[in-house]
Amino acid sequence: MDKSYSPADIERRWYETWDERGYFTPDIDADGAPFCIMLPPPNVTGSLHMGHAFQDTIMDILTRYHRMLGRPTLWQPGTDHAGIATQMVVERKLASEGVSRHDLGREAFVDAVWRWKEESGGTIERQMRRLGASVDWEHHRFTMDDALSDAVTRVFVDLFDDGLIERRKRLVNWDPELHTALSDLEVINEEESGHLWHIRYPLVSGGGHLVVATTRPETLLGDAAVAVHPEDERYTSLVGEELELPLTGRRIPVIADDYVDPEFGTGCVKITPAHDFNDYDVGQRHDLPLINVLEPDASLGDEAPEAYRGLDRFEARKRVVADLDEAGLLEQVDNHTLMVPRGDRSGQVVEPYLTDQWYVKIGPLARPAIEAVESGKVRFVPENWSKTYFEWMNNIQDWCISRQLWWGHRIPAWYDDHGGVHVGRDEADARRRSKLDDSVALRQDEDVLDTWFSSALWPFTTLGWPDQTRRLDTFYPTSVLVTGFDIIFFWVARMIMMGLRFTGDVPFHEVYIHGLIRDGRGQKMSKSKGNVLDPIDLIDGIELEPLVAKRTTGLMQPRMAPDIEKATRREFPDGIPAFGCDALRFTFANLATTGRDISFDLGRVEGNRNFCNKLWNAARYVLMQTEGQPVTAPEQLSLADRWILSRLGAMLRELQSHLAGYRMDLASQALYEFVWNEYCDWYLELSKPALQEGTDEERNATRHTLLTVLEQTLRALHPFVPYITEEIWQRVAPPLNLDGDSIVIRPWPEAAAVDPEADAHAEWIKAVLRAVRRVRSELNVPPSKGLMVQLQGGTDEDRERLLRAEALLRSLGRIEAFEWVGDQADASQCAVALVGELRLLIPLQGLVDVSEETRRLRKLLDKESQALDRSRAKMGNARFVDNAPEDVVAQERERLAGHEATVAELEAQIERLAGLGG
Repeated sequence: MDKSYSPADIERRWYETWDERGYFTPDIDADGAPFCIMLPPPNVTGSLHMGHAFQDTIMDILTRYHRMLGRPTLWQPGTDHAGIATQMVVERKLASEGVSRHDLGREAFVDAVWRWKEESGGTIERQMRRLGASVDWEHHRFTMDDALSDAVTRVFVDLFDDGLIERRKRLVNWDPELHTALSDLEVINEEESGHLWHIRYPLVSGGGHLVVATTRPETLLGDAAVAVHPEDERYTSLVGEELELPLTGRRIPVIADDYVDPEFGTGCVKITPAHDFNDYDVGQRHDLPLINVLEPDASLGDEAPEAYRGLDRFEARKRVVADLDEAGLLEQVDNHTLMVPRGDRSGQVVEPYLTDQWYVKIGPLARPAIEAVESGKVRFVPENWSKTYFEWMNNIQDWCISRQLWWGHRIPAWYDDHGGVHVGRDEADARRRSKLDDSVALRQDEDVLDTWFSSALWPFTTLGWPDQTRRLDTFYPTSVLVTGFDIIFFWVARMIMMGLRFTGDVPFHEVYIHGLIRDGRGQKMSKSKGNVLDPIDLIDGIELEPLVAKRTTGLMQPRMAPDIEKATRREFPDGIPAFGCDALRFTFANLATTGRDISFDLGRVEGNRNFCNKLWNAARYVLMQTEGQPVTAPEQLSLADRWILSRLGAMLRELQSHLAGYRMDLASQALYEFVWNEYCDWYLELSKPALQEGTDEERNATRHTLLTVLEQTLRALHPFVPYITEEIWQRVAPPLNLDGDSIVIRPWPEAAAVDPEADAHAEWIKAVLRAVRRVRSELNVPPSKGLMVQLQGGTDEDRERLLRAEALLRSLGRIEAFEWVGDQADASQCAVALVGELRLLIPLQGLVDVSEETRRLRKLLDKESQALDRSRAKMGNARFVDNAPEDVVAQERERLAGHEATVAELEAQIERLAGLGG
């Protein structure tokens, strides 16, 4: 093995090897219950962000683990055509060339999108490979593959035939930039500052006016009524009268409706059925006209008075307000905070817009999906997310599935010249079903289906549905869905509904909901905040200096916000080092708690790179001890061998329990504790006396245990850190004569039985060694200086344990001799440590100069106290605490705690020396 661990030298090489050998394609004929995970298909336009990398790591851990259990294991990959997102990207690319999609025409534009997809759509796949994702690339799917597109069409036609899809005119969320309808889930409502205009509506009878308050004065041009509450005595006499609608020359009625809150404002509400969802419902109850004053681009159209036609909605607002003021109809204007709906893709203010759209009647689909979770056929982990699911499903609205785009699955409906609608799998099928001959001209619907419609079919269409393929028979229902809580409504619920409808079964048995990755300060990662981290940068490293140079020339948008870059520079002055994939993956596992938000800290990645180094160096040591030596199964094991095998078994059982509960954080912690503390820090040391001074049989037993425990630990670690474990395993397997070309296809290690006697005895040995070493450290006794240790009190078991472990303790603790003394022995000139009921007395005569050691400690205490005073003064400075960057303040707070702990420890050591006559 190389002296130092270099992830860059091994990662690409091993991934290519695994892929070429077909390890990721499942053996359907293998024994065991099948295991399957569906990759939530990322947008084909996208690149891997930290959320993807986190989620993919969790899925890969589960996939590799179940593959090692011997189960036929499939991780199904693929990408989503992402209708709106992809069309936006390509349209913007064309716009930069001075061309619009309308210049090209539909067919040419769609061809351009396919070309862009082929050129730029492979980024996610390349990045997933870098992360070690063991997906079945041989069966990669794309939502617009021919087979999946045919399945989408079939589902549409079947739902239409069952009366669950229909086309109707109603209000939708309309994006005036993208010119398409959006679902409620695609609209972001954010609080913004605006105004509330109070407008006078004159009574036709001449008896005064009613005052109506609105945040959108331009829509009054489409008003159909003013509503009051039926029990509001201020207005009951006016119900049925007419009002002059300002600026329009139209008259509108005063109506009574329970929708109105008489306590809000003046108790009068303008009703604009074509431009407000609540008003639409009121209009339906009172048979009011639908007056649509907006065009698809949100400019004012022909239904508006001529003076305002063609104006942008916000320009029209200014003009309407000015005209109202000039006419003496503007009573007052208040500052007002309101919720503004914006499209999640374009960022434009969304308009309620009256248009013909296709809808899925969702009620009949929702009921079985609710029952599936209630009955336990689908289980949410953590369970509390089922409440979120039920809350939405029990209040679900019909699903608008049409989008006014060109990229996507075109709706399989055709229209004749008389407005008749004909649905079929293609035009010929539509004609056959409607009994139309070729003399009847048909034109296909221009709209495409909502991207989430095809995504809802993902678990079964990717496996071959509607054909009853072996893959579908084997892997459906899938085992678990791993996803974030933000798409429970978008995707999870719809997959359950569609899976039950078209396969008769749920699409997955469990839904593991993980939190969302945020930066180290708990902030959402976004480009605008400059706190986005590219996972590939963390694997390969990133220099900070070139970023600054490029920024000053204006050639590159800064990757990090200045304050974040400054903090990163303090931690990594030479740039972010190449941590490697395994360190990043292990960090993601550490972070996979049950929390809603997950704070990502580069320091943790650095710590896990150190963990990988520790594993690498331990393996080098073991191989150096075993190289060229025969290693056979021993007939007898030492206490240390028995102990480490017992601890390995306990760790494996704990690990499997955590994996079954999707607690990757606790699983990775169990592995870390075992590797770092028990194997590296303790067992490697406990093994040294046998290797250096033992008999041939003892040496062989220790070598065999060193290799066996390391090999099984590598297998347990493999799902978490696949690259380093493969590289080391290739060197550990030959001495043990193990079969198999790769750790990927090795079975999961079997847990040995717990050995309580060995565990208890080893813990006693460790306690004695820790006590002795603590005295050495506190009194500054060099490791090379031998100690005399007197034993006082204790139990018969302590005496028996010492008898069996004396040679080991003397070797590892640099102890010259042990001596049992009575309870009356003078301990005044001894350092004292306790191990249960046993007292360890270490005579200090000739070992340490108490006066000199006291002076040394006081000197250290003075220096540390000064540092503590400076830190306290800094943290007591309100200007520093309030104005310094958060990470700087946090760093100083940690420094203060460290100084306080050090001062307390030094004072305690001086006090102990004082008791010895110092």
